[in-house]
Amino acid sequence: MRHHDDRSVAQRRTVRVLVLTQAVGAIGITIGIATASLLARDLSGSEALSGLAQTSQVLGAAVISFLLAGLMARRGRRFGLCTGYLLGASGGGLVVLAGVLGSMVLLLAGAVLLGAATAANSAARYAATDLATDENRARSLSLVVWATTVGAVAGPNLSGPAGSFARTVGIPELAGPFAIAAVGMLAAAIVVGVGLRPDPLLLAQRLGESAVPHAAVPVRRQSSWTAARAAIGDRPVLGYAIGGLAMAHAAMVGVMVMTPLHMEHGGAELEVIGLVISGHVLGMFAFSPLVGVLADRLGRPPVLGLGGFVLVAALLLCASSPDGMSWQVSSGLFLLGVGWSLAMVSASTLVAEHAPLAARTAVQGTSDLVMGMTAAGAGAAAGLVVDLAGYPTLALVTLALALGVVGAAVRAHAEAPLPAADAPDDGDPAATAGTAAASGD
Repeated sequence: MRHHDDRSVAQRRTVRVLVLTQAVGAIGITIGIATASLLARDLSGSEALSGLAQTSQVLGAAVISFLLAGLMARRGRRFGLCTGYLLGASGGGLVVLAGVLGSMVLLLAGAVLLGAATAANSAARYAATDLATDENRARSLSLVVWATTVGAVAGPNLSGPAGSFARTVGIPELAGPFAIAAVGMLAAAIVVGVGLRPDPLLLAQRLGESAVPHAAVPVRRQSSWTAARAAIGDRPVLGYAIGGLAMAHAAMVGVMVMTPLHMEHGGAELEVIGLVISGHVLGMFAFSPLVGVLADRLGRPPVLGLGGFVLVAALLLCASSPDGMSWQVSSGLFLLGVGWSLAMVSASTLVAEHAPLAARTAVQGTSDLVMGMTAAGAGAAAGLVVDLAGYPTLALVTLALALGVVGAAVRAHAEAPLPAADAPDDGDPAATAGTAAASGD
């Protein structure tokens, strides 16, 4: 029972700290969404290049996610999350400097570093599952995702006040949000650095080792990429989960980053654009606890498939929207967030529960790397598609990704048809150790 008590107490503390961290850090991550493409357009002088700032941030998040995963495997979640938020804060400062100097190169470099904070927020959702049980794993993950709502909805709506602040201190109006972003990320680093004790990943590893007396079997050290490939090859459901997650994220990013320009073309003001983006972010995070309950009760693949169908509906609405503010674009962006939430929570839970303990951070880092690289490609292509054929065409082309999410859910269901709580033990020693520790056996 001692293992069970230690695990339960640490899990509750972990979730509380991560909830606070997400609420604070999300302000820094989302406040620049409504202005990044506009700042990139102004510095580059080209609408075709306007998506490069968000694309660079997504690309930075992808690469840094993989690097942070290796760091967490060696030093634990706390050290890795702190590193990510501090790098993100430095990126915010660099973007402000880019606006002052009028440098597109500095803007892109700062955006890459901003991606580190996104990588940290993504890793936090997995940290919530390190000590969770099969019966509440999706709910634990979704609660941390939900906590992002507080800062994420407030962030884009601070674009107007941030612009006023920028004028007061003498920096470009569109750079103002990134100064506030840096402060938010610094606050998140302090919260996680002080509060995330004991480290959930390191504790899970210790409990696993103590539950398996014969764990002294030599473990062959592998690179993160090699370990992840081996795990995915051994458990194909991981591949389908990662694929579904990547396509859902790419569909969301590709359309979302071009929406501010689409609205501005019709005369929408920055405050109105921020309101629509806030509605989108609300859809992404506000219903996460409900999604977690559905994923725990119905199974992860069905919820992933539902996410794909919601993305299809969202993209059809966006494709029918005129320039400027319209009910189609506001509803479409909201549903784009909801579809992303369904896919994110369900697919991430599949990754968390099927990755073996020995390769846990490697698989999770690879998942976020693939997700980010796919979304970066979508973001880069989105600017060109809108420049050549318009925003409605972009939404229609993106339907292929949404349908791909549905296909990934079907294949994942074939590999793991039972809800996680009903699934038989797969014989993995690490998983057996975690189960034994959780039950107190």
